[in-house]
Amino acid sequence: TVQVRAGVDIDMFEEGRRMERLAINFANRYLEAVDLYRAGKKPSGCWDLAFQAADKWRPLIIQHLLLGINAHINLDLGIAASQTAPGDDLEALGEDFVAINDLLALQVAKVRADIGEMSPWLGLLDRVDPTAGKAVINFSIARARDQAWTSAELLTCVADERKPQRIEVFDRNAMALARLVLDPPGWILKFGLRVIRLREMKNVRRVIEKLEASS
Repeated sequence: TVQVRAGVDIDMFEEGRRMERLAINFANRYLEAVDLYRAGKKPSGCWDLAFQAADKWRPLIIQHLLLGINAHINLDLGIAASQTAPGDDLEALGEDFVAINDLLALQVAKVRADIGEMSPWLGLLDRVDPTAGKAVINFSIARARDQAWTSAELLTCVADERKPQRIEVFDRNAMALARLVLDPPGWILKFGLRVIRLREMKNVRRVIEKLEASS
């Protein structure tokens, strides 16, 4: 959201005001999920799983991040795009939508470096299990954004009364990926994750502050 605002300020997008609306719709999806969860109500399944994981000691920092990214991009982004540019207007949003990938790419290296500082044994994942990258970090932001665009296109083809059913399908797909991120298969990998967890930064506030500085 911060980077989109900066992009609007330098006229990076074809239609800056539309991108501001997308950023607001996108952010509101997360805020609404948080409010529902805090009120004891049930948000989307993939957000519910991510919020519940926050109370558990076992997941690594990277797993928590991926759970949130998964829910926000694989579910929320396509819905927000379809709300911002409904129907035939969606196609005009395409080029600006893709431009956000360039903004995200600039942040990835810094975030990875920060996670490495806070979780110094994270590099052991590939030694513990060569498939660990696929099992725990089987996630590509670019690929997820492509999927989000496909979701937005699908929503434009569905009647309003059937959109909740379609969104439930998106949610189930996101939940399936979330479960793999949270609880990857294989006892060797599970043991390795617990070992890595021993050296991770435990202070949640400091973790958030460091990651926030990356933006």
